Amino acid sequence: MNHITLLFITLYFVTVLLIITILNLIQNQKKKRIKKELDRLEYEKNVIDSVPIMSELAKIETFAKNEKMEVAYNEWKDRLENIKNSQIPRITDMLIEADYSLSQMDYKTTMYKIAKLEMELYKVKANSDFLLNEIKDVTESEERNRNVITKLKKTYRELYQKFQGNKLEYGEVADVITLQFENIAKRFEEFEAIMDRNEYTEVGPIVTTINELLKHMSVVVEEVPSIVLLATSILPTKMREIWDQYQVMMKKDYPLDYLNIEYNLEEANKKIEDVLERLKELNLEDSLFELKVLLDYFENVFNDFDKEKINRNSYEETNQAFVTKLTKINQLLSEIFSGLDDIKNIYNLSKDDITLLNRIKEELDNLNNDYKVLMDHTGNNTFAYSKLTKEIENLMIRLSSIEDKLDMSLNTLGSMKEDEVRARQQLEEVKGILKDAKNQIREYNLPIIPKTYFTELKEAQAAIKEIVKELNKKPITIEVLNTRVDTARDLVLKLYGRTTEMMKTAMFAEMAIVYGNRYRTVGDDIDKNLTYSEVLFYKGEYQKSLELTINSLNRIEPGLYEKLLSFYSEKK
Repeated sequence: MNHITLLFITLYFVTVLLIITILNLIQNQKKKRIKKELDRLEYEKNVIDSVPIMSELAKIETFAKNEKMEVAYNEWKDRLENIKNSQIPRITDMLIEADYSLSQMDYKTTMYKIAKLEMELYKVKANSDFLLNEIKDVTESEERNRNVITKLKKTYRELYQKFQGNKLEYGEVADVITLQFENIAKRFEEFEAIMDRNEYTEVGPIVTTINELLKHMSVVVEEVPSIVLLATSILPTKMREIWDQYQVMMKKDYPLDYLNIEYNLEEANKKIEDVLERLKELNLEDSLFELKVLLDYFENVFNDFDKEKINRNSYEETNQAFVTKLTKINQLLSEIFSGLDDIKNIYNLSKDDITLLNRIKEELDNLNNDYKVLMDHTGNNTFAYSKLTKEIENLMIRLSSIEDKLDMSLNTLGSMKEDEVRARQQLEEVKGILKDAKNQIREYNLPIIPKTYFTELKEAQAAIKEIVKELNKKPITIEVLNTRVDTARDLVLKLYGRTTEMMKTAMFAEMAIVYGNRYRTVGDDIDKNLTYSEVLFYKGEYQKSLELTINSLNRIEPGLYEKLLSFYSEKK
């Protein structure tokens, strides 16, 4: 038992001794860490104390020969003495106090004093650095500003040489620009005078002024020749040409009121005068932009004149064709109605046939009235020929529709035998399908219709004409007639299906390109593919255009095909 008791006592004392040793080691490590922090702060104090403010201040003493510089010198000297004689000693005292607290192992107080010491060091360092920068701003002023002035003088010479080499291009403004160059030269002389008087505090504003003046002169030298050329030569010439052409076209009864030429020329003259007035004061703000806008406008006016000439020729040609066809149909329908009683007795026309003829006559009367209104507008020079052309084209479409209806009505006249009736009914159906196919083409203005389409159209029309020929034969061979009807029906249905598919593909391709335009800025590949899709579209390769657009956009917006298909279905 004694041995066990002795063992436990020994272990107890060893454990206590080990704990004391570990605590002493921890305390020593903490003390060393704090001591190291104090050494660092003392080093920073010594760095602040060794900043070469005095040597920089001594440089100023050699040229502080004016009142402003002497006042600044004395102020800087007082601030330096405050740092050296007050702020630095206070930091020294705080270091001693913190070191004493550390020696007493009062770590909490020591850390508090270190925190205050760091704040004081930061403040003194900031004061010292700020004072040194202020003094250096003066001591290094001459070298720094002379370097800047040297570069500005080089810029001045380059601008002046460019101006002198092209002086004639500046017109009447050349004298004003010369005076401005002389003004800048005087500022350089003013700079030298200030430097000679050692008035370094006055140098900054003069250097800034010279820099701003040269920036303005750079714009003046670059833009004034273009402004003078546009305002005094190019635009006046354009305006005279437009006025002369406007007068000629007005004498030829072109409706040009919608262009407001006289008003716009007057406003353009005012704008040019304003630009030239501001130019005398070298005020170029937006001048070049405004003149280029005017130039673009007048270029577009020439395009408008050319369009009117083209549209007038198109209008007159379409109008002549319309009048010829309208006169022919008016005469034909008049003859039919004048002999309608005889036709009823001979052909035993049905009520529907009579109703159709009356409807055709009503549509033709409305068309004649609308054409008269169009002629009144044409004679009054109220609308541009671009609008008149669209109107006459719409009338031509209506006339073609009436002509088709009249043709269908006339085809019902003749022998009404059972086989002929069946053949004529099928003929009307085939024509209706063909008409629907043609209307689809008219409704959607395709850029190009494939040549194969016209070949198939001619074949379908030829097959229909063959039916008509067989119906007009006396006697009619029924087997041949049936063959003609079947052939025509197959060709027309094939054409209709091709038309529907082509229209759908073209509309879908155009919709995809329009939708994809929002992604042109995403990347060059997208923009390039969309541009090529447009080329394919205008070449009539609608399927290829659609596939290229969908494949390109699907990488950016997956599921785009279904989305566009939904939009297409909604539009239908």
